[in-house]
Amino acid sequence: MNDVPAITPPRRAPRPRDAATLILLDGKGKNTKILLGRRHGDHKFMPGKFVFPGGRVEACDRSMNVAGALDALVEARLIARRPGVGPIFARALALAAIRETFEETGLALGATEFGPPEKAPAGAWSAYAATGCMPDLQEMHLIARAITPPSRPKRFDTRFFAMDARHIAARVEGFVHQDAELVELVWIGLDKAETLDLPEITLRVLGELRARLAAGMSRFLPVPFFYRHYGQWRRDEL
Repeated sequence: MNDVPAITPPRRAPRPRDAATLILLDGKGKNTKILLGRRHGDHKFMPGKFVFPGGRVEACDRSMNVAGALDALVEARLIARRPGVGPIFARALALAAIRETFEETGLALGATEFGPPEKAPAGAWSAYAATGCMPDLQEMHLIARAITPPSRPKRFDTRFFAMDARHIAARVEGFVHQDAELVELVWIGLDKAETLDLPEITLRVLGELRARLAAGMSRFLPVPFFYRHYGQWRRDEL
């Protein structure tokens, strides 16, 4: 009897994890600069690439107090095409972008006139609150949503937010160094940013950002949703 080689079943693509990232904007129009960080070269996910600060949503992001709520249109687009979720989910996405930015850069985005929340979740949010800030979501813009292709070992369903750098309320040193997740931060113009070693999706989002800046950052502009379909990038609108 001949041996029949075993058939290896196709690998099931990992389920994307909800994530958020924040594009900080310094300046106006064509002179706008953005903040990018270079990832550590030993990371398995996008080593050495320049990226926007960000990461996955954590349970603590659902319970952090805020000084101002999300714009209603931004909230509606965050929950679009996600059955079963609501405003709490949208709020958690925006808060994750602020928390991850603080964790990776030491920059606390928010308001100081109300003081810190009386009680913040343990961990990164407690460290954030120690700066005297409270998150303010009112001025956050939603630029894009993108899902990592199924072929990748790690996948994220990421929402790309943007916020003016004037909302940086506090800065804590020591978060960026040669052993950290981000080993370098750069403020750079859009044209020069496109010459850096960027992930493919970051380049696409930069193109969308450029168009929004040219249109005055109107909240009424459509928000693109990027994902892979049969090996090709698709661009829908939320």
